Amino acid sequence: MEAPAARHSQAETELTVTSPRQMGELGRRLATLLRAGDLVMLSGELGAGKTTLTRGLGEGLGVRGAVTSPTFVIARVHPSLGDGPPLVHVDAYRLGGGLDEMEDLDLDVSLPESVVVVEWGEGKVEELTEDRLAVRIHRAVGDTTDEVRHVTLTGLGARWAGADLGALSV
Repeated sequence: MEAPAARHSQAETELTVTSPRQMGELGRRLATLLRAGDLVMLSGELGAGKTTLTRGLGEGLGVRGAVTSPTFVIARVHPSLGDGPPLVHVDAYRLGGGLDEMEDLDLDVSLPESVVVVEWGEGKVEELTEDRLAVRIHRAVGDTTDEVRHVTLTGLGARWAGADLGALSV
């Protein structure tokens, strides 16, 4: 597979992804950097590729169950098939408030032993931890069949200070 083009600094990496297959591969590569206790916040327009990226994460983490959009159930837990952490996949699209509205999901309880991925989490889950990975996926909007996505990964907090996010472009 041809590697996505990248521009990166220590705390941030920008990638260009040209197909859903590449988005899934990015998720598989990202999974190699993740560990229990990591919070990943995904943002982007509808159809940007957030669930496709998460599906790749699930494959890379080796979790059970098909990773699909949890829009109507809000959250799904995918247990590990090995000795890695489970994946908690949350879709906060239909949730309007901040962390208070998300308390019923017990993400603060799940976070220490899981990798928690929250789609549409901006303004809703930042209070869970200072250490998080923000992934913003940009795509052309409107009536287009353009598969190109521009992905910006930003590591926040001490957990991500020494992480080599640039390695994801290889």
